[in-house]
Amino acid sequence: MHGSSDNIKRRGLMLVISAPSGAGKTTLSKLLIENDQHLRASISVTTRKKRPGEVDGKDYHFVDTAKFKQMVKDNAFMEYAEIFGNFYGTPKDAVEKFLEVGEDVVFDIDWQGHRRLVATTREDVTSVFILPPSKQELYKRLKLRHHDEEGVAAFRQERANDEISHWHEYDYVIINKGLNESFNKLLSILRAERLKKNRRTGLPAFIRDLLKQEV
Repeated sequence: MHGSSDNIKRRGLMLVISAPSGAGKTTLSKLLIENDQHLRASISVTTRKKRPGEVDGKDYHFVDTAKFKQMVKDNAFMEYAEIFGNFYGTPKDAVEKFLEVGEDVVFDIDWQGHRRLVATTREDVTSVFILPPSKQELYKRLKLRHHDEEGVAAFRQERANDEISHWHEYDYVIINKGLNESFNKLLSILRAERLKKNRRTGLPAFIRDLLKQEV
């Protein structure tokens, strides 16, 4: 319904953005959502404790382990995973409602979540992997983020190699040399993917009417 200037109805898409920690995916995801009225953030369900400043229903849906496991039994998730002893899952109903009305949903998830989404909903998924310009730049960003926590930064840098090794599973790859340039590339990908004919569910009706027209 939304997302293109010709007003032809379309199904929304799931825009998956993955990257090693510190490469800029969260900043880019937020920028996209702030600058496009038809983009929504996927709000995950999690069993981890709420951090200071986080809001239930905005940052995450916070639940206990028993509730999460019940949701798994009820087939309520598009994908879910256990990370560092906590569970995270993408609620199915909320995402599907957005897609049906032509709204797009941004997923800030890792390669495991991406792989599970692709396994079940490939046609709805467009995926982008964000790379840092260098390991040195990545480590510098991690040190800034974690201040004096050398161990945390070193651990995340080590984990980055595992994340980066899955780059080839994604549709697009952006090397994040600068925020504005990377943001514009993401916007270009989003605009092109919105025009794919299989997502534009209103095209067959438009073409039928076009063929009937007489000049």
